[in-house]
Amino acid sequence: MQRIGMLPETVAARALTPRVLEGYETPSFTALCESVEYAEDDSPRWHAEPVQELLREARRRYAEGAPTASDAWLAPRLHHTLRLTRAEASDRRIWNFLGVCLAPDFVRWRWGRSGAVAQTARFAGRWDLQCFSRLWWAAELFRDGSNYRPVELACGNQDILNTTMRLEMTQHRPAAQALLRLHKRAVRTGRDVNAAAAAANAAGATLVYEALAPDELQDAEALREWIEAAGEGSLAQFDSLPIGPHDGSVPHDAAEALTTRFEELFAQAPVRGKVDSKGEEGAR
Repeated sequence: MQRIGMLPETVAARALTPRVLEGYETPSFTALCESVEYAEDDSPRWHAEPVQELLREARRRYAEGAPTASDAWLAPRLHHTLRLTRAEASDRRIWNFLGVCLAPDFVRWRWGRSGAVAQTARFAGRWDLQCFSRLWWAAELFRDGSNYRPVELACGNQDILNTTMRLEMTQHRPAAQALLRLHKRAVRTGRDVNAAAAAANAAGATLVYEALAPDELQDAEALREWIEAAGEGSLAQFDSLPIGPHDGSVPHDAAEALTTRFEELFAQAPVRGKVDSKGEEGAR
């Protein structure tokens, strides 16, 4: 398999039989290939081998531990290797191809075999559930310009990854960075993450993030150049973080202003299972 293609959702759904989901069979690429569409250009960013090499290395590195630990390592490197625009990454057919045609064995390794309905979404499902899509989008939403280190923090905590990905506020770059800074300063448990995210997201109904913490316009030309540079040099940076597009860092002051605001909200947020000084549950 030389190129990454696009697999329609109806075809992907038919391929994910119970025996495939349970690991007894692998989808037949030969049977699916007639339905696969390919991009018109032959850019190196559509070459399959770099992604396959990355996934092999992830499995090798985390063979002895929990597969969930691979998320923080893989997300920035997948984003750096598979260079997509946001419009392209919104096309589920690309992720269907990766999950069903290119690397179904990796999906099964990462997510196991339990729960056939849930498993289907890991092969070909919603953007925040599909095995590879969720990591690419986590890297896109939480990177600080060319710096992928915040992505490691976000993907290294499953509560952050599972709770905050679908929140509209993460589309605002200073808000996404503020959530991570809050995690480093005050959030300790999964319930803390849920409470902090809920409080910050609810406040967004009245708090205009752009007014309190304005972002800077990202450099579209720098992003385009980074995408077009796919294949130049070695993409598989296994032992050091890759460098993302130089399309502009998140304004420090804006992220810090929102972090302060989120800390205030979190201080008043009820956290399930915690008790206050009066012994009342759900208060801080």
